[in-house]
Amino acid sequence: MRAITFNGAYQYGEEADKGTLEAGKLADLVVLDRNPLAVDPREIRDIKVLATIKEGEVIYRRDEA
Repeated sequence: MRAITFNGAYQYGEEADKGTLEAGKLADLVVLDRNPLAVDPREIRDIKVLATIKEGEVIYRRDEA
């Protein structure tokens, strides 16, 4: 995992701002309604994205209507 997180940030000289989970660093992540590693592989396509966060800002939040 380090190859696509810290090492990627390091290659671009951005390791001070991103690449590891630390207070004050930027984060890109998604919040899912289920763990894709714990569901039956046939159910992965049914997992819903609840939120997307890019550089610390919520850019998508699923409406529960």
